[in-house]
Amino acid sequence: MEQLPQITLAVMAVLVLMSIPMAISVGVRRAKTGILLLHGEDEDLLRLMRAHGNFIEYVPLAILALAGAEIGGAPTWLVAVCGGVLLLARVIHFFGLRAAADSKGRPIGAGLTNATMLVLALAILWQLGTVV
Repeated sequence: MEQLPQITLAVMAVLVLMSIPMAISVGVRRAKTGILLLHGEDEDLLRLMRAHGNFIEYVPLAILALAGAEIGGAPTWLVAVCGGVLLLARVIHFFGLRAAADSKGRPIGAGLTNATMLVLALAILWQLGTVV
């Protein structure tokens, strides 16, 4: 049996645990406001929805890229650093989106997430021998 991508599995578990309170917070805010669909002009609900939505939009692809790099044979240190940066990026993004509209956390978290995905994609291509 081949070795499972241990780093990816650990990072994925933490990210899944991070997603649960996000989903619950949206449900709690919906129950509190009685808004069952969309955000009903409730700014707090909108921010919670976008924080969770953005997480769900980006994290699965990032996890796949992390797994691809790890399975493809990228250096362990690179996979571990990318996993750590991804976790940090998602925490920064979440709290940045929950803060004021001009918070620096949102673009920093988004930038780190995208940079991590770029590094992972290049690592996968490198391992495949297709980087020119």
